[in-house]
Amino acid sequence: RKSLLKKIVKKEEGEVWCLSKHLLAASMRLLEVGTKRLGMGKKEEADDFFQKAYNLYSLFWGLNLNLVDTEEIKKIDEGALNKHDQEKKGFLGKLGDLVKRVVNCCIE
Repeated sequence: RKSLLKKIVKKEEGEVWCLSKHLLAASMRLLEVGTKRLGMGKKEEADDFFQKAYNLYSLFWGLNLNLVDTEEIKKIDEGALNKHDQEKKGFLGKLGDLVKRVVNCCIE
């Protein structure tokens, strides 16, 4: 796992490495639990786990695509990333949209 993570995480020292490792591990675990809940017929619970997994996964990619500046992490008012945002989706919502764009770009 470590050698594979090194291919994605360019900053092997300090907080970025540690955050990345834990974000990815937690998102995968939430996917496992969500899949288990789905198999038990608990779709609503599963959806909640899947959404949380996606939020952590988006944060992982935001951190590793340098979309998140760890030096200046602070609370964002009213769920907006900046004053020009029309739709106030919050930080994780914005990262989720960015991850979707990157994935869609790779598919095309």
